[in-house]
Amino acid sequence: MSRPEEPARSRVDTRVDLGGIRLRNPVLTASGTFGYGSEFSPFVDLTRLGGIVAKSLTLEPRQGNPPPRIAETPAGMLNAIGLENVGVAAFVAEKLPLLPAELPVVASVFETEIDRYAEVCKRLTGVPRVAGLEINASCPHVKSGGIEFGQRPALLAELVRSARRASSLPLLVKLSPNVTDIREMARVCEAEGADALSLINTLQALDVDLATRRPVLRNGLGGLSGPAIRPVALRMVWQASQAVRIPVCGIGGIMSAADAVKFLVCGATAVQVGTANYLNPLAAVEVAEGIEAYAAAQGLARVADLIGTLEMPTDR
Repeated sequence: MSRPEEPARSRVDTRVDLGGIRLRNPVLTASGTFGYGSEFSPFVDLTRLGGIVAKSLTLEPRQGNPPPRIAETPAGMLNAIGLENVGVAAFVAEKLPLLPAELPVVASVFETEIDRYAEVCKRLTGVPRVAGLEINASCPHVKSGGIEFGQRPALLAELVRSARRASSLPLLVKLSPNVTDIREMARVCEAEGADALSLINTLQALDVDLATRRPVLRNGLGGLSGPAIRPVALRMVWQASQAVRIPVCGIGGIMSAADAVKFLVCGATAVQVGTANYLNPLAAVEVAEGIEAYAAAQGLARVADLIGTLEMPTDR
């Protein structure tokens, strides 16, 4: 008895290069939405992902904000987790060894002062399993009264410059959407040696519990993510990709392959799947497979051929 024929495999080349990080496909998981990766390994073949961006790391372990610190909103999610994490030493010693050797792991770096950012970058440099660093520039700078690093060009330039000096690893900068002109911030990062950009981070937001007339989150303000922010993210990815020559990684409300393809068309080289991971552990894998299927249906030899193909009206 003959064996049934296997379905024809796509010949689309799904590989992309994100600022020196070589990915088997353009889909990563977003920081803070996929733990340290190993938590999802019982449900997901991690090697089917392009890579992961792990939870943001600080010098010492961080407890985060008290609950309630997450809430559902129309077409989105509001959170103020407070960047709870195990600290850089425990990440290297305990979390990284649990991941497949062939999986590109991008370490997300967060701190409240520039010299501490640099120290985290130094400690991650030379760690064989770390493929690159993503600098979370949407964090409050204590010495500047709590303003986000990514909201002031001079402060952002100092942060990126310090991180660049501290590490030879591919350096991504995750930009804040809470700015007037994302193009200016993108140019600052490129000028200071960033290898790629990640955008957008969550939008600062607030929701209210009318029964108590208090914020739904204990912290008060939180970050809005999910499909509600996708059009904003697409606009900013397009603007940033037009402003700089370094690659852009698109983030914001990607729930399906169609959503992800929109980011590629708008100029993103890769994408990160975030909030969708809470609903479906397989979301990122399904997005990757869907991108490949779309490229094949379009008769494209490479997924990379989709990047930056948006036809914007000339009289915009």
